[in-house]
Amino acid sequence: MLHGRFETRAIHAGQDVRSENGAVMTPVYFTSTFQQDAPAKPRSSGYEYSRTMNPTRTALQENLAALESARWGLAFASGLAATNALLDRLVPGDHVIAGNDLYGGTWRMFQRIFARYGIELHLSSTPPTSRAVERAIEREDALRYIETPSNPLLRLTDIEAVVRVAHAKKKLVVVDNTFATPYLQRPLELGADLVLHSLTKYLGGHSDVVAGALCGNDEKLRDELAFFQNAAGGQLGPMDAFLVLRGTKTLALRMERHSENALRAGEGPRRARARRARALPGLPNHPQYALGQPPDEAPRRNALLRAPAATSRPARPSQSRRASSRSRNPSAASNRSSRRPHHDAREHPPTCDACQASPTASCASRSASSTSTT
Repeated sequence: MLHGRFETRAIHAGQDVRSENGAVMTPVYFTSTFQQDAPAKPRSSGYEYSRTMNPTRTALQENLAALESARWGLAFASGLAATNALLDRLVPGDHVIAGNDLYGGTWRMFQRIFARYGIELHLSSTPPTSRAVERAIEREDALRYIETPSNPLLRLTDIEAVVRVAHAKKKLVVVDNTFATPYLQRPLELGADLVLHSLTKYLGGHSDVVAGALCGNDEKLRDELAFFQNAAGGQLGPMDAFLVLRGTKTLALRMERHSENALRAGEGPRRARARRARALPGLPNHPQYALGQPPDEAPRRNALLRAPAATSRPARPSQSRRASSRSRNPSAASNRSSRRPHHDAREHPPTCDACQASPTASCASRSASSTSTT
């Protein structure tokens, strides 16, 4: 794994200089098959068929793993294709615990596809209380599925607290890290077992590609998921992999600007400021503001999860202090329960496919959190 600053890993991880010509950019390998030295004997690189492996997709998977502090990554045709591979591991009678503020596509996959095969979804409050997590995990659940920040209401969940309870019961913890991205939050460093992404959003960054990913450290889990990726055909194509690789190179700069712009949501008429403060966890008046802060009191620049309390637009901190702030993950702070009205997906099932990408009438509460549809 490539070490160094986040920005350096984003540019270089998984992308080797071509030995044959010195090209520094990963080529797009438009090929379905690869020549073998003999029947059923691929060359040393191991490539034989692009549904199973493709060099451009491999470069992206290594890049994502480096950003998420993971040993491996798998890239899929969409975020839902990644979720599908995750759920393919389950068997009839298994249970999944998820928050009641859940992306509509994920809810639909659970309720309208996997429920037919005996996979049960249990919705808990978002954020969950410690006792609620304990009660839910007392059942024979297969995994705990977390969105933090959640879609569409940007509610936070204390990852470390959930991991402590789940791992005590030997349960798997999966975190959808789409909204925060690894630039702002790395769940594996907090003990999560798997990280899921819709790469379509911030990681892709240009609204021109649909993709998803799973990242983790357990090699046995990787082999199981790679089997379903290959067997069910949910892999990412080489051109799409190249486009996401282009997007990760500018992720740090874009997230800095998104966060800086979101800080301005606290400006304007007092009534508008109060509304926006309730929607953005990084603003000091939000009920979960403390959960979004690192343990120290270093300056922050992320208005989605953390923001300076003193000024509406902070002075730019030194490079070393920004790096220090990012290295202390915001979800490590103590949990604070939200005082917002309870949103129950069973009573109001989310149905908006696009609400992760752009605000709609059903998810307007988060419209100030981003300045683009990425």
